Amino acid sequence: MKWYKPRNNEASRLRILLHGPVGAGKSSFINSVESVLRGRVTITCPTDATSAISFTRQYKTYKIPNGPDGFYNFVFNDIMGLEKSDYGGVHVEDIKLALRGHVKDGYQFNPERHMMEGDLGYNPYPTLDDRVHILVSVFPADSVSLLSNEVWTKMREVREAARDMGIPQVAILTKVDEACPQAKKDINNVYKSKYLKEQVDKFNKLLGLQPNCIFLVKNYVSEINTHDSIDALILCALRQMINYGEDFLNDL
Repeated sequence: MKWYKPRNNEASRLRILLHGPVGAGKSSFINSVESVLRGRVTITCPTDATSAISFTRQYKTYKIPNGPDGFYNFVFNDIMGLEKSDYGGVHVEDIKLALRGHVKDGYQFNPERHMMEGDLGYNPYPTLDDRVHILVSVFPADSVSLLSNEVWTKMREVREAARDMGIPQVAILTKVDEACPQAKKDINNVYKSKYLKEQVDKFNKLLGLQPNCIFLVKNYVSEINTHDSIDALILCALRQMINYGEDFLNDL
């Protein structure tokens, strides 16, 4: 991670876009990655544990410090959460525009209408750096069977749009400790858990991602110090995101 740099000279950094329903843990995952790489728990990306609507309102790029003078050569983009209603949460069309690099940093999402060409925050001439290089679907492991058909349909539509652009895709299932008592007792049991394996299989059937592209993680939420076992799950997912994103850039 520390020495990674895209081999494609047209890209100065690899862009990772997270999307999923409200409360899935997208912002918390960004904080967790930064916590792992900095060796201490951080809260750079704002989160909220009580609201039923998305706490994230802007399209924002998050860079992670790599030493005193630089940053890692990959960035995360957080996005407003998906909701059941057509008049709540991020619009699918906004996510498609973000995938193509048309959404400028700082754009304020409007649940009542999607971005249009010419709007403030619309980027008419995106570069390769502006485009998304890997799409990550984020979903809580304790709620796979509870999500509405409307949100699944939106997530599937985003997946198909990314496919048409050639963008690779992975998923992370968060909150594994809340979903499985075995994992809560010992986080090292995550990939031994039959229940969590069942959730991966359900997610595979509902969204279509193959199981080896679905990763189980626990975000740093209540901890005040980092732990190797939690770090390992996060780094496993992050490494594959970078591998697949790098393959996309090389194929271009």
